Amino acid sequence: MQLKLNGVSKRVGGETHIYPLDLELAPGQINVLLGPTRAGKTTLMRLMAGLDSPTSGRVIDSDIDVTGVSVRKRNLAMVYQQFVNYPSFTVFENIASPLKLQGGISAAEIKARVNAVAEKLHIAHLLDRLPGELSGGQQQRTAMARALVKQAPLLLLDEPLVNLDYKLREELRAELKDLFTNGETTVVYATTEPQEALLLGGHTVVMDEGRLLQHGPTLDVFHAPVSVRVAEVFSDPPMNLLAAHLHATQREVALGNSTRLSLSSHLNTLNEGGITVGIRPCHVRLTPQSGQDCAIPCDVDLAEISGSDTYLHAHHSGISLVAQLPGVQLLNPGSKITLYINPAEVFAFTPSGQLLASPERNALQAAHHASAAV
Repeated sequence: MQLKLNGVSKRVGGETHIYPLDLELAPGQINVLLGPTRAGKTTLMRLMAGLDSPTSGRVIDSDIDVTGVSVRKRNLAMVYQQFVNYPSFTVFENIASPLKLQGGISAAEIKARVNAVAEKLHIAHLLDRLPGELSGGQQQRTAMARALVKQAPLLLLDEPLVNLDYKLREELRAELKDLFTNGETTVVYATTEPQEALLLGGHTVVMDEGRLLQHGPTLDVFHAPVSVRVAEVFSDPPMNLLAAHLHATQREVALGNSTRLSLSSHLNTLNEGGITVGIRPCHVRLTPQSGQDCAIPCDVDLAEISGSDTYLHAHHSGISLVAQLPGVQLLNPGSKITLYINPAEVFAFTPSGQLLASPERNALQAAHHASAAV
């Protein structure tokens, strides 16, 4: 199945929830809708499913116009954030329910399909239990199994893991990726988390305030965001964005009042003048990675410990930086520290926010391996 949206928009009263967009989603991969809350992800999914009708444009399902066709007349499945299971049904009965409603399927086939999908999601040993006897992760696996057992050509997953703990999310992400890669189902997965999009791979559609900002293979979008806003959405914590001036003759970029970055090869063709420099927090480090690294003496504003990382907020002479540092870093506010930036990892945008140059992937990979070895 191939799903196409041609000029689709959605207005409710005087508000535009989805601005006109064109999008083509292919089977055999996970198509991630990435964006903050109120980006329009759920609204777009509802238009894909036929739960709502677009204000303009067409929804094409395998060359058939299904615009306005009710979800009841469409062959699709949807999984929501909240666990939606029938409390009085066993796990087996919950998973089997859409097949029984569909009709025309023998009891033997229903049993075989339920057992097969339960095995894939590691809940085969729970088939006789009621939802109230399950953990949150097991309940969500049951809801997913009920969607998967339909073998529908379109599967919509609206932030299905958001209410689970970290370990369960990690497990289910890996399983979902294995389930849908190179299959025949068109999978659409909505999330607010950039890391989730990277882990799932496939294609990513970046959305913000009802607008489609960029879409394509996930790593292409991550490594070459077409705008500052895409870079902000596809970075957690958000990318550091600094006003700068490129001096072509001196082959350097001036940041703030005193910081100078040498020009890396990917910036060589840029014209002299004002630019916006983008630096991902994970590329701001406590130790240099190359002989070209720029050392920035900073004052610590705040050090937030989050799991296995420390988010450091610091400033220096007109520059404010956030660094995502591995491990627990005990740094007191007001203390002095030196941070390092590799010019090869710097993004350049126009002052209005359009991409001028992005780091070469091989340079990023080399820096990543060097950092991992330290």
